[in-house]
Amino acid sequence: MRTLLHRLGHTSAAHPWRVLLGWVIALAVAAGVASAYGGQTQENWDVPGARAQQGVELLRRHGENAANADARVVVHRDQGVLTDASGRAALADLTARLGRMPHAASVSPPRLSADGDTALLSVEYDAPVTHRDLMGKGEPLVEAVEPTRDAGLQVELNGTMAEQSAEPMKGTGELIGIAAALLVLVLAFGSVVAAGLPIGAAVVGLVLGGFGTTLLAGAMDVSPSAPMIGTMVGLGVGIDYALLLVVRFAEHLREGVEVRHAAGLATATAGRSVVFAASTVLVSLLGLGLAGLPTYSAFGLVTAISVAAVALVSLTLVPALCRLGGRRILARAERRATRRPRRPGREPLTARWAQRVGRRPLPWALGAAVVMLALAAPVVDMRTWPSDMSVHAEGTTLREGYDLVADEFGPGANGAMLAVVDHAAVVSPRAAVAATVRALESDDRIAVVAPPVTSRDGELTLVSAEPVFGPADARVSDLVRDVRADLPAGVDLTGLTPMYEDISQMLADRLWVVIAFVVGMSFLLLTMMFRSVLVPLKAALMNLLSISAAYGVLTVVFQWGWGAQLLGLDHSTPVSSWMPILLFAILFGLSMDYEVFLLGRIREEYDGGADARAAVVRGLAATGRVISCAAAIMVAVFFGFATETDPVVKQLGLGMGVAVALDATVVRMVLVPATMSLLGDLNWWMPRWLDRVLPRIRHAEEPAAGQSDGRPAEPELVRV
Repeated sequence: MRTLLHRLGHTSAAHPWRVLLGWVIALAVAAGVASAYGGQTQENWDVPGARAQQGVELLRRHGENAANADARVVVHRDQGVLTDASGRAALADLTARLGRMPHAASVSPPRLSADGDTALLSVEYDAPVTHRDLMGKGEPLVEAVEPTRDAGLQVELNGTMAEQSAEPMKGTGELIGIAAALLVLVLAFGSVVAAGLPIGAAVVGLVLGGFGTTLLAGAMDVSPSAPMIGTMVGLGVGIDYALLLVVRFAEHLREGVEVRHAAGLATATAGRSVVFAASTVLVSLLGLGLAGLPTYSAFGLVTAISVAAVALVSLTLVPALCRLGGRRILARAERRATRRPRRPGREPLTARWAQRVGRRPLPWALGAAVVMLALAAPVVDMRTWPSDMSVHAEGTTLREGYDLVADEFGPGANGAMLAVVDHAAVVSPRAAVAATVRALESDDRIAVVAPPVTSRDGELTLVSAEPVFGPADARVSDLVRDVRADLPAGVDLTGLTPMYEDISQMLADRLWVVIAFVVGMSFLLLTMMFRSVLVPLKAALMNLLSISAAYGVLTVVFQWGWGAQLLGLDHSTPVSSWMPILLFAILFGLSMDYEVFLLGRIREEYDGGADARAAVVRGLAATGRVISCAAAIMVAVFFGFATETDPVVKQLGLGMGVAVALDATVVRMVLVPATMSLLGDLNWWMPRWLDRVLPRIRHAEEPAAGQSDGRPAEPELVRV
């Protein structure tokens, strides 16, 4: 691999303008192919395997709109009631306008509250909310209610149509990330060229990844939210990969190495870390496909495309840009200095820190472990639940509508359950319907049971029920389980609340499958790379510790409500069911990025003759600045996404930012040097039988910098 990477880097540096032209052509071709064969993003909210999904499919087969998009319009009058002449006229006009909306199949008669000052109108559409004519197109709904608002009545929107089109992403995360990256890199390296090069390379990779996402959308359903995740991760790792190569290139320049040779050496060494780091990220992302949800598969594939694109750009475009930048990569003071190798000066801060930790590794390791375990401890109390409309900020129409419904009609009106009696699946439809109604009415946790309604084809009977508590209440799980146990055979329970319970349970069960796959595959990759068993095992344990700490912080902030106001939330809420698997897959790969960067340099020093402790000190000294800068950039990117209005995006941004910050500080700066100092040469122990089985890459000595032709001798690739 090192031979191939060296040739790639040296060739790119030798012909920089050809490489730039090649990338321009490649992007143009990718744009043309994406335009010709690509598609548009498309949500798929089906949950294969969920029991509630069975009821949805049954409704669809019989043409019932209860399985389609819906909108709930809440009308409220602060002074007076809606039962007078003006109120009835306003509701009649509103009902007519709602009925004229595109794809509106039916509008229910206004349901009045007990005091008559609030009315609830439900709209059923003739297509699922993910239909292209409906997804993200809530304007007709807003236009239909505006005249009623203009008449002085309070009108709030709820339901799937209102939720999916409200609070669009502002793009804050990307802007904050790029600005923070430029500032951090300029301050750290003192060169605008060195700062701009990684950002430019990452942007090129994101553009290429965007074309790949468009192509993927032509072959499968890709959630419109997936490109946001891909951009978030791709921007972070793209800057990391390019930065690692630029820093190594600058090191060789300081040693007096010729520019093209320096680019080749940087690609051969740092490029190898890029390849393995990207591989671990890709393995983690592909583990999302094991979650069993189409949305997760789309997230994983889109983000994997972005990571692969930025890695490819880093290995080919960055060496060419380094050649064009030349010594301008270095700070101005360094460029003015002699080109001869610098005399040894004071050791870097990270080297002195590693020595301090290495002198007393056990107390440092125990202290860091206590900190991480303390942050992770709240995870034992973490409750995951799909986010409903109660999590939105006060003042938004979704939250106002939710609160009005809960206050006027009861909390359970926000999450009704629907029992579907399939006449073909029961012996006596009439008896089955009667038994269903009795089962629902006999449960004191159910407040309202609506009269049975027969489907248009006469093959189904639908019975709606509203619990006494809201859809995010902790008692929902027991209620859904008990009701299903009491319903007659052949009756499916579906609706918002049962679907939430099924999603939560499915994702909790699949989490362990994803963890086993990602950890196992990453362990195998790192074992092949570092020829060690303990190093990959330690890396996996530390990554799991970082992710657990992130889960703990999310529990404290969102579920316990400590500091939630700082994120724009006025009350506590469960951690979204989407978070554990999504965070784990992304964070495990990102944490492995830093692990590969650091351990790759430590192994390089160890193979070069340094003892185990000295190798740790030198490796940390060489990579500490780049890891710290890369982590600072990623944390800025992720915390930028925590400023978005969507509560799920807030959780994602905060969780990822916290995990990366802990991983780059407590883990990389304390736990890694402490544990590696404790283990010594045992770090690199590997059973002989495993060493014989796994492919092996042997590194030859780096060629001398002063070869007359500027081309280094090639490392040897050996498979044992």
